[in-house]
Amino acid sequence: MEKKQYKKVVLAYSGGLDTSVLIPWLKENYGCEVIAVSADVGQGSELDGLEEKALKTGASKLYIEDLTEPFVDDFIIPSLKMGAVYENRYLLGTAFARPLIAKRLVEIAKKEGADAIVHGCTGKGNDQVRFELAIKAFAPTMDIIAPWRFWELNSREKEIAYAEEHNIPLKINRETNYSKDKNLWHLSHEGLDLEDPSNEPDYDKILEMGVSPEKAPDKPTYITLRFEKGVPVALDGVEMKPIDIIRKLNEVGGANGIGLIDMVENRLVGMKSRGVYETPGGTILYHAHNKLEEICLDKETQHYKMQMAIKFSEIVYNGQWFTPLREAMSAFVDSTQQNVTGEVKLKLYKGNIIDAGMTSPHSLYSEEMATFGEDEIYNQADSAGFINLFGLPIKVKALLDEQKIK
Repeated sequence: MEKKQYKKVVLAYSGGLDTSVLIPWLKENYGCEVIAVSADVGQGSELDGLEEKALKTGASKLYIEDLTEPFVDDFIIPSLKMGAVYENRYLLGTAFARPLIAKRLVEIAKKEGADAIVHGCTGKGNDQVRFELAIKAFAPTMDIIAPWRFWELNSREKEIAYAEEHNIPLKINRETNYSKDKNLWHLSHEGLDLEDPSNEPDYDKILEMGVSPEKAPDKPTYITLRFEKGVPVALDGVEMKPIDIIRKLNEVGGANGIGLIDMVENRLVGMKSRGVYETPGGTILYHAHNKLEEICLDKETQHYKMQMAIKFSEIVYNGQWFTPLREAMSAFVDSTQQNVTGEVKLKLYKGNIIDAGMTSPHSLYSEEMATFGEDEIYNQADSAGFINLFGLPIKVKALLDEQKIK
């Protein structure tokens, strides 16, 4: 079958192994102009030198788009308010960044009059779905090129060899060739020795956002977070934007060994995958937010929201951010957060987050009602009638069972 030709393509460019080799590969195989787009979602120094590298390897231009604030405000905060955690552990750091990046890719592709959008995701991973579903949401007829599905460079070793042959500078080598994704929220590590679940991670070798619990200080660190309507607004009495709170919590959390997750997760494509995640600030924020909800939400809302959080996490993980269901679920959770306002005090110690008190002007907790001491507002005798009614189905079944025996 004849290969379709393109005059101009937009490439999702991180400067990592896959996208570094893609620029010359696209020019060799399609003869097209390549416009590279790098999204700044808080990965810091990884963006240093990208423009020079992209242009030297054949790109006609490089866009570096600062998406950090919309990443926090439009993706992280809604997921935090929902309490969305995939498979009870993964805080979705890569998952909710991809739709935002893909949306910007579409905007630039339309602006530049590109024929196609290119990404370097493998055919085994989740990111290919996340990118492409978002592209379809905003450019349903745009062509998408995913070379990992058909090219000859079908291993990271072959990619490294191609880069060496074409004098493409890499920040990795064959010995330290972990697959990583970094942004403001987290850093993921996959591949090499981590592919065997029986291997303990060498944290001294791989950690970048903090230290292992063993190397954390012997003295605990206390912090106080304030939320307004489910959104973090202050740290230790200092008002800040959520983006700055995350940055500060990454520092203090990382220093105390907080937020290390080693898990085997179920990928969307069906296989299991082992990864190690660093999410220090996010882990603290989720813990504090959940803690505040304990006193601010009524039982039925709290329990139903917990059920919704499972589905929401799957939607985000599966790349379905720009869907009516996700939008409806976010609207629901916003209504639950109207009274989630207050302060949470936490003690950070060697990888642990220890609760140290919380207050809220909307607290539903009544010390007078819950006390084990004498009180005048709760009649304990009322519980007998409640139990009789609550247990009526059990009693009726037992009576019928007795009649059958007779």
